[in-house]
Amino acid sequence: MISSSVLSRNRLIDKAEKFDLKRFVLETLTLLTTGLILYYFASTATENLVDQGIASGFGFLHQEAGYAIGETWITYSPSDTYARALLAGFLNTLYVTAIAIVFTTIIGTLIGIARASSHWLLSRLSAGYVEIFRNTPLLLQVMFWIALMRQLPSPRQAYNPVTGLFLTNRGIIHTVPVLNDYLYSLILAFIAGIVLATGYALWRRKRLYASGRSLPFITIVLPLIIVPPVLVWLLGSSSLEFEQPVLKGFNFVGGLTYSPEFLALVLGLVAYTSAFVAEIVRSGIQSVDAGQKDAARSLGLRGSLILRLVILPQALRVVVPPMTNQYVNIAKDSSLAVAIGYPDLVSVGNTAINQTGQAIEILFLMMIVYVGISASVALIMNRYNKRIALVEKP
Repeated sequence: MISSSVLSRNRLIDKAEKFDLKRFVLETLTLLTTGLILYYFASTATENLVDQGIASGFGFLHQEAGYAIGETWITYSPSDTYARALLAGFLNTLYVTAIAIVFTTIIGTLIGIARASSHWLLSRLSAGYVEIFRNTPLLLQVMFWIALMRQLPSPRQAYNPVTGLFLTNRGIIHTVPVLNDYLYSLILAFIAGIVLATGYALWRRKRLYASGRSLPFITIVLPLIIVPPVLVWLLGSSSLEFEQPVLKGFNFVGGLTYSPEFLALVLGLVAYTSAFVAEIVRSGIQSVDAGQKDAARSLGLRGSLILRLVILPQALRVVVPPMTNQYVNIAKDSSLAVAIGYPDLVSVGNTAINQTGQAIEILFLMMIVYVGISASVALIMNRYNKRIALVEKP
C-alpha cells in the first residue's frame, strides 16, 4: 500500500515539473510594468493638481453643491452636498435604464416575432422599423424626440385627450393617486396576489413534470392576482384619492409630470435598442429547427401555443447572451442625457467638475457606477442564462 509521504512527494514532483519559468517571468514583468505605468500616471496627475492649486481626494463630496437639479427622486436642494447631488444623478440614470430595459424587452420581442412572421405586411413593417431605427445614430434620434416634444403647445393650450392627462411642451402631466394607508394596502394586496400566483405556477410546473397532468393556468392565476386587491377595495373603509393637475400661471401644479428631456431620452433608447433586440429575437426564432414546428402541428397545437411552448423556450437559449449586451448598452447610452439637459449622473457630474475642478475623482466615480450597473446586469442575465441552459446528462 502506498504511504501518504510517497503520495505527497509525488505531488511535489508533479508541481515542480509543471512549473513554467518562462510564463512566470512574463507574468511578473507584466505585473511590474502595469504597476509602474499606473504609478507614473498617478504621480503626474498629483503633481499637476498641486501646481494648479487643486486639492486631490474625495473631501469635496462633503461640501455644499450650490446648484439645483431639475428632476430628482430624493429630496435635494442647492444647500446639499456634492455627494447627494451625485446620488440624485445616479438615481436618475438608474431609473432611465430600468424603464428603458423593460420597454425595450417588450417592444423588441414583439417586433422580432412579427419580423419572423409569415404574414407579409406585418413582416415588412417590422423590417422597415428595424432598418430605420437601427441605422440612425442614437444621438440623432434623441435630438429628434426632444425637438418633437418641444413642438407641443404651451400649458395654457395643452392637449387634453382624456380627463386628467395633459400634453404640453413642459412635459406630460397626469393625475396620480395620493399615497395614503389605503393605497399602501392595495399595493400590498396586489403584491400578495403576485406571490400566490407565482407559487401556484411553480407548483403547477412541478406537478406537470412529475405526473404529466396539466392544470389550468390563466383561469387560476388571474383570480389569484385580482381577488386580493378587490377584497381590500370592497372591505376598505376609505377610497382612493387622486391629485389632479391644475393650471396655475404658466404651468400645471400637482399630478405627476414627465419632463420632455426624460421622455426624449427614454423614447430614443427604446426605439433604437428595440431594433437590435428585434433582430436578436428573430434570429433566435429562426434557429429553432423547422421539424420542431412540424411536430407541434402534428400534435394539434395552435400557432400561438407552438410559439409559446415550443419555439420561444428553445429560442431563449440563443437570445439571452446577446440581449445582455443590449441591456448593458442601454445603461451606457443613457449618458447621452447630457446632450438634452436631463440631469443624469454625467450631467450632474460635469457641473460638479466645472465647480470643483476634481475631474479625476468625479470621473473615477462615474466609471465605478457604470461598471457596477453593467456588471450587475451581466451577472443577473448570466445567472438566468445558466438556469435555462441545456444540461447534458452523463
